[in-house]
Amino acid sequence: MTEVILKPVSGDAILPWLDAVARLRIQVFKEWPYLYEGSEHYERDYLRRYAASPQSLIVLALDAGRVVGAASGLPVSDADDAFQIPFLGQGVAPETVFYFGESVLEKPYRGRGLGHRFFDEREAFAAAHGYPVTTFCAVQRPADHPLRPADYRALDTLWLARGYQRQPHLTTYFPWQDIGDDNETMKPMMFWTRGL
Repeated sequence: MTEVILKPVSGDAILPWLDAVARLRIQVFKEWPYLYEGSEHYERDYLRRYAASPQSLIVLALDAGRVVGAASGLPVSDADDAFQIPFLGQGVAPETVFYFGESVLEKPYRGRGLGHRFFDEREAFAAAHGYPVTTFCAVQRPADHPLRPADYRALDTLWLARGYQRQPHLTTYFPWQDIGDDNETMKPMMFWTRGL
């Protein structure tokens, strides 16, 4: 396997990469715990929000120029209302928080430290732009969910090691269609924060 290069892109420099990142998100989010039945049309529209934000970031992982991973971020104040409301409800100004949208990586590239490098890049970007708080959220699925793989390892250990803390009082709900379902359903998403 060749060396993976990280390429940060921001604002409208994201636009040429929309299709590749959209396809990767659909591919990775089909897996547990998201079980996401996505569409490239929706994904491109979703990613345009990042391209429209001057302080957005997508860190691309490239192998010989091919996108094999991506990690995103933008100010909470530029994110969907569903991600702003929990912070407003706790008296935290959304413009002080930088949100890590997702981190996706093709299976053959996992376990090589790229997850940490994605965090490093996004945390450095947030710090350089003066954000005192970084955050992300993770879907909450029942431990006994029938589609949970027996060998699934949660990423909590990684997140705790990087200084993030679970915030059960910061929860939102976001809809998507699970694989095998006919309709979207609301999913609980709990925030993890560092610096709050």
